[in-house]
Amino acid sequence: MTLKRYVTEMGMGTDVHGGDYTKAARRAVSDAIRHSSLNFFRVLGKSPTDMKITVRIGVQVPEALDLAAIAAEFPYGEVTVIPVTGGLDVPEEAGIDKLVIANAAVLVCLED
Repeated sequence: MTLKRYVTEMGMGTDVHGGDYTKAARRAVSDAIRHSSLNFFRVLGKSPTDMKITVRIGVQVPEALDLAAIAAEFPYGEVTVIPVTGGLDVPEEAGIDKLVIANAAVLVCLED
């Protein structure tokens, strides 16, 4: 069987203090999935647990991400998190703290 993409959703999340890339990434995923209401499962003879979800998360330091914590944002499906360089770091004026912005692309596929 082949996978067919049914949903592409984008989100953005921030951690305003502390520079926590995982917190920003989890918020980006939450932002993306809050914009979706998936109503096609019955028509396709599928259920939410059949979803194969790929999440591409862009932050300035991808190796700092906790991939399991990001995947845990999804209540259903088989989730793969792919960290990539992206997002934005904004240092505060004194250089002690930074705001980090993460971008998420959530791709939902089902077996055809």
